Amino acid sequence: QVQLVESGGGLVQAGGSLRLSCAASGRTFSWVAMGWFRQAPGKEREFVAAITWSGSNLYYVDSVKGRFTISRDNAKNTLYLQMNSLKPEDTAVYYCAAQTYYRGSRLTVPNVYDYWGQGTQVTVSS
Repeated sequence: QVQLVESGGGLVQAGGSLRLSCAASGRTFSWVAMGWFRQAPGKEREFVAAITWSGSNLYYVDSVKGRFTISRDNAKNTLYLQMNSLKPEDTAVYYCAAQTYYRGSRLTVPNVYDYWGQGTQVTVSS
């Protein structure tokens, strides 16, 4: 069984920064790509960022480009999301997700991921 556990969420003022982590564990965990999604109250889950295992392919939703950075440490099975210049509209529950076998290059939709974390709340005050 694979488990993904997010951490690093919290309350921050607009313009501030947070770094989210997602630790993966399981008997034999391997992944092709990992991503971050977020869901605000009353809204659908939204793609934020994704990274392939090699780290050579990065994807971001337009609204976070230049402010958020996704990275991974394969040795630690950990995914990160550095979030700078946070805005109130970034407020949401953030989820990490893992894709464990290749299903094409499209990583922006939830249904190509196999495992999900429980989410961590990020609240940005104005």
